[in-house]
Amino acid sequence: MTSKKIVVVDDSRTARQQVIMALADAGYDVIEGVDGRDGLAKIVSNPDAALIICDVNMPIMNGLEMLNALKSDHPAIQVPIIMVTTEAQLELVQQAKAAGARGWIVKPFKPHMLVAAVRKLVGDT
Repeated sequence: MTSKKIVVVDDSRTARQQVIMALADAGYDVIEGVDGRDGLAKIVSNPDAALIICDVNMPIMNGLEMLNALKSDHPAIQVPIIMVTTEAQLELVQQAKAAGARGWIVKPFKPHMLVAAVRKLVGDT
């Protein structure tokens, strides 16, 4: 079985590394984006990605702006999205769901919880 690609978009190098380590240990290939604009470019250039994991608060283009741009400019790319963020406001969760997010994980997170959510959304149960 080939490992599935996951795009991880977070401006915090430390947060990105935590997510990447958890996913790599679970056998996933990870592509990194350092902000929303970079993440969008990585998603578009990897349309075979199985999942996107994205932070909300980022410079240049935040996570919600990135999801909205993906939805409006690249509607053919239908990839499950998990938001991983320090934010827990209901309004932001609702905005993310409207933009296509399927999950919301608040930092700090337990790596096994993140991997469980990923496996559920990509069908690796």
